[in-house]
Amino acid sequence: MGKITERTDNSKLADFRVHNRGIEKAILGGMRGMAMGHEKKVSGIYEKNRSGGYEQNISEGYEKNVLRPKNVWEEFFADKRSGGHRSSAEEFLSMEAREKLFHLNGGKTILDFGCGAGELLVYYAPEYEKTIGVDFSPSMLEEAGKRIRERNCKNTILILADDKTVWDRLDSPLDRITAAGVFQYLTYQEIDDFIFNASKYLNKDGKIVLFDMLDPRLYPLWKIGLFSQDNSCKKIVSKAICGVRNTISSSIKRRPRDILGYSHHPGKIKKIANKNGFEMICVQSMYYEYKYHAIIFRS
Repeated sequence: MGKITERTDNSKLADFRVHNRGIEKAILGGMRGMAMGHEKKVSGIYEKNRSGGYEQNISEGYEKNVLRPKNVWEEFFADKRSGGHRSSAEEFLSMEAREKLFHLNGGKTILDFGCGAGELLVYYAPEYEKTIGVDFSPSMLEEAGKRIRERNCKNTILILADDKTVWDRLDSPLDRITAAGVFQYLTYQEIDDFIFNASKYLNKDGKIVLFDMLDPRLYPLWKIGLFSQDNSCKKIVSKAICGVRNTISSSIKRRPRDILGYSHHPGKIKKIANKNGFEMICVQSMYYEYKYHAIIFRS
């Protein structure tokens, strides 16, 4: 399998010399640093190991230092009970669900991967004959179960699994496989593997719809407050400098650069889709100005 990303070059840290290059370059350097995903290093090494045939012989040091980000995500979501939407108000969740149902555009069966507490799943259920919610967090699935019972969604089942184990739990093909705000926690290699595996469980006219992907072109701008209604030059510069420091610190400690996960360029996601025999269109998220939706389908 070809390499999706290139390794991060440590020489890029030179871009972050704020005091020597002025405030303007500090902002540009900060945005570039925040947009870069730690997945570049992870996916590059993982891919080499797999193609070289010695994936099982990973050293303890490799697991501890390079694969550590995945443990961070598991620990982070271990006791979470909400999906992290912009608002937990039912009115907002209803609007967000309607947008996503528009892009899902039909089908009779759907799998919501990373369904979290089921905030969107309960809105999908009335529109489908069968809905499946999947998450690796027991606490999230517990909350999802409560919502399902409250809404009397008898056509919905929940599965405790992750992106690697979910496929062994499925017994029939699906019309839609979707995820919302989830793939930012996967590397490019893991996304490639997910789409490859999903293709085996997708009906002929089925779709894979990845909602709310972090856009590396817009997310850094949002993060420094450029889209905020009360922004100012002082606030923007301050947030940019803090972002630079946090990026460098995270790189040194081999931890994720951002708790929201990795940003993925839509062009690279499209290449992965094409590689697996799919076409892809990209549309802007209606309720998250720094995110996009990837709608993947067979040509």
